[in-house]
Parts: sequence; structure tokens; C-alpha cells
Amino acid sequence: MRTERLSAGPVMAGFAEDVRAGLCRAGQKELPSKYFYDEVGSGLFEVICTLPQYGLTRADERILRRHAMDIVSRLPSPVVVAELGSGSGRKTRFILEALCRRQAVTYHPIEISPTALERCEREMSDIAMVSVVGFERPYLDGLLAAAARRRDGECMMVLFLGSTIGNFDRLAGERFLAQVRSMLRPGDALLLGTDLMKPRPVMLAAYDDELGVTAAFNLNLLSRINRELDGGFDLSQFAHLAVFNEAERRIEMHLSSRIAQTVRIGVLDEEISFAADETIWTENSHKYTAEEVVEMAARNGFCCDAQWIDQEWPFAQNLLIA
Repeated sequence: MRTERLSAGPVMAGFAEDVRAGLCRAGQKELPSKYFYDEVGSGLFEVICTLPQYGLTRADERILRRHAMDIVSRLPSPVVVAELGSGSGRKTRFILEALCRRQAVTYHPIEISPTALERCEREMSDIAMVSVVGFERPYLDGLLAAAARRRDGECMMVLFLGSTIGNFDRLAGERFLAQVRSMLRPGDALLLGTDLMKPRPVMLAAYDDELGVTAAFNLNLLSRINRELDGGFDLSQFAHLAVFNEAERRIEMHLSSRIAQTVRIGVLDEEISFAADETIWTENSHKYTAEEVVEMAARNGFCCDAQWIDQEWPFAQNLLIA
């Protein structure tokens, strides 16, 4: 195995600017969910994936474990794999091991979290026929770099596992799919994970577990501001909040101020005022129907070649062909 790290430099240089823009704006305060995944946040998310209430990751893994050979058999050889937001790469092993039965594989994990990228590289270290070239970059920048490195005649398979597409607003998600499609050649593939609608209590429990792990994950965003931007957040004065927005069919995560307060962020030279019960919106998780995914793909230059749905926890893996 060959492991190479290609970095675009200070990927997180925009953290301060995004915090300023999100917390100093008029109206609803926001922080981008991509900043959850520092070293602490990445570790907490790994714990979340093991919680009984959070069935999404296990559903994703069941589909990949059972159907990896079917998935890769639908693509011509040779295949190069690029993964948007690889995390630890544990689920990705099923796809790579299936591909390795017929060819050596170049795998490009794309991550803005160096911690997650390092874990992914370790996870793949024992697969003899896989060369790992990781990109410490945002999704589209990394995909553009990966696409530029492939050889003539190689089919590219892009993995977007889990339910990360659900973190986008629906229109933004469609724009993102169109941007991915613009970097692909006809016949290339996108394996897209989508969480499906299920009863409201089940969805809410997945984002507000009794042990408080998801709350710690959410609050760590404020801890990160404290650590990296000389923030003055008192975490005991903020509460994790998960709500289901019926009209938009999404779970929303917020951090709610328990009291009226002002928080100074030294690096920004800003004081941020909060009213009691005012929230910082930190994440969306949109839920889909299986039919909706097929239609969304078609609108953005893809054909849905196959769809695998887990029955225990409604979740779909969708093989989209450019």
C-alpha cells in the first residue's frame, strides 16, 4: 500500500471568517456543520455511530457488506475510487475489498479533518492492493484534484456515504450533485447514501440520545471556538436542542442559550450577544423518500442504475451513473 497526503495548505483558515459570519449576522445565528469534525468531534461522532438510537451507520454498513460485490460488478474496470468525507473509512472497506478481487485500486479519501484522514489511512493499511492518496481539502476541491490524476480509460467511482447529502438544504444539495456531475465523465458513478423518512420519535431519538453523546458533539463546536479562536463560551449556559421540521422534512440541531448573555471571541475581537432561548443553528439532516432520490438524480445529470434499501432502518444506497 502507498499512502500519500496531498494538502492544499491551511484548509481550516476559513474557520474564523465563518464563525464571524455566522454569529454576527442579523436574525438566526448559524455555524457550519463541517466544523464539528476536529479531533474531539471526530472521536465523538465515532461513538454516536455505535449508539442504539443511531441506526443510520449500521444500516449503511449492512447494505455495503451485503451488496458490495453487486455494486462494483456494475462498473467497468479499471475503477479509481474517490470518497467525499471518508471519516474513518470503516464502511469503505467493503467496496475496496470487493474491487480488489479483480484489480489493484487507487483510493482518494477527501477530508477537511486531518484526524479523520489519518484514521482512514490506518484503516486501509492492511489492504494489500490499495494505494491511498488522501486530499486534505473541501469536497469539491478534493474531487477536482482526484479527477485530474486519473488515467485515460479509468472509470471514477465517487462515494458519498452516510447521509451527508442531507446536511445540505434541498436546493443546495441538488446544486452540489450538479457540481459533482460536472467533474465526471459519462459512465462514471456516484454511490450516494440517503437517510429515508421514518417515524418522528425514531428520528428525534437518533439526534438526542439519553447518554448525551450527541449533545457533547454539538457543544464541542463551542469548545472548538474557545480553543482555536480564544472564545469565552461557558458550555453550561448552552443546551443541545434537536427538533423535527415537518415542512422541510429535516432534523435540525441547535445550541440554545439558557440565559441572556454576551460572549467574547478574542481572535475575532467581537462580543456576541444572546437572548435567553436564542439558538445557534448547527446542522440539518434532511430525510428523503426512495422515489425522491431517483428524481433528484435525474434532474442533475445522473441515472439511478440501482438502489438498495435497508429494511431494519430505512436507508438507501443509490448507484447513480453519469
